[in-house]
Amino acid sequence: MTTEHLIAFNIFLFVSMLSPGPALLMVARQTLEQGFSVGFKTGIGLGTMAAFWTMCALIGLGAVFVLFPFAYSVVRLIGALVLLYFAYSIWKSASQIAKARPILFSNPIVLGLMTNAMNPKSVLFASSVLLAIFPQNMTIFEDGLIVANHFGMEVIFYAGLTFILSRKGIAEVYLQAKSIIDRIFAGLLAALSLFILWEVLIH
Repeated sequence: MTTEHLIAFNIFLFVSMLSPGPALLMVARQTLEQGFSVGFKTGIGLGTMAAFWTMCALIGLGAVFVLFPFAYSVVRLIGALVLLYFAYSIWKSASQIAKARPILFSNPIVLGLMTNAMNPKSVLFASSVLLAIFPQNMTIFEDGLIVANHFGMEVIFYAGLTFILSRKGIAEVYLQAKSIIDRIFAGLLAALSLFILWEVLIH
C-alpha cells in the first residue's frame, strides 16, 4: 500500500460523504438545532460506525452479504424501518421548541452510531472501493491504517461541517424556520427510507 492509494481512497470517501444521505441530514439537523458540540458528537458516532463498516469490508463481510443476499436484505429492511421512525420523530416534533422537543437518543454519539449502523450498503460500497484501489494481501497494520484513516477523515469532515452550520446567523435562520426545515429534513429522510424499502422488496 502506498500514499497514493490512501489519497485515492480519501477522494472517493470525501465525495461519498458530500452526498445527501441519512448521515449528512442527521448531523446537519443536530448542529442547526443544538449547536456545534452536539453536531460534532453526532459526527463522531457516524464516523465510528462508518470506519467499522470499512473494517468489516476488509475482513470480508461484503463477500458474506454477496453470498447470502437474504441476510443483507433483512439488515437493510430493519435499517430502513429505523430510519423511517427517525423521520417520523423529526416530523412529529417539528412544531415544538428546539430545547423542549423529545430527542431521538439522549447521547448524540449513540444517535450517530445508530444512523450509520442502519446503512449496511456502505459495506458493499467500501468493499468495491477497497478492491478497486488497494492491493491484495495487505498486512494487519495496513488494514488498521485504512480504518484509522477513514475515521480521521470522517471526523475532519464533520468538524468542518458542524463549524459552518453552527455559525450564529445560520443557526438563527434555522430556528426561525424550524417547523418548515424540520419537515423538509423528515421528508428527505423518509424518502430515503422508502427508497431502501423499495429496493429490498423488488429484489
